[in-house]
Amino acid sequence: METPESGAEQSGRPATDSPREKIVAAAYQLFARRGIRDVGVDELIRASGVAKATFYRHFRSKDDVVLAFLEQWYLERTVAIENAIARRGTSDEAAMLTIFDVFDDWFREGAAQVSSFLHVLMEMGSDHPLGKASIQYLDRTRQQIAELAESAGLNDPDDFAWSIHILIKGAIVAAAEGDSRAAGRARTMAKLLMDHHRS
Repeated sequence: METPESGAEQSGRPATDSPREKIVAAAYQLFARRGIRDVGVDELIRASGVAKATFYRHFRSKDDVVLAFLEQWYLERTVAIENAIARRGTSDEAAMLTIFDVFDDWFREGAAQVSSFLHVLMEMGSDHPLGKASIQYLDRTRQQIAELAESAGLNDPDDFAWSIHILIKGAIVAAAEGDSRAAGRARTMAKLLMDHHRS
């Protein structure tokens, strides 16, 4: 008989009655902090508090859980950034700098999920389906930055987006190394990059 456990609570996310959401909530915590290969299906089942049959009714494999975890993080990341921009009522140029402010908040909170796409890509490799999924999410993020750059009237929005993405990924790695000012440093460099793309 299934009994709710603390998997969702341990992840810092709201408890839910949905078995699928319990599994994803448990994965959200385990994958972000320990990687993909180190976490097995049995541990996911224990942490989420669902029966094995229930697990396989919602997910055919651990890879399917990882895909759900990546989608969850992508959606939450996008919503958080969009909400921050909406709250501040910023222009398109300032909106790009707001991205770094949001990352700064995540770094200071110690949100392990911030590095999820890079972590999965490096752990699984670009030829693995999960690595390919991570690349797709990173590409979608880059496209969103390019759209902001185009709205702001910057030159060569696609090139700008690639460069900004390098700053974001570099800040993620620096934060993981312990640099508490990683996002702020990247924000300063982003301003210079924006000036370059106005000329």
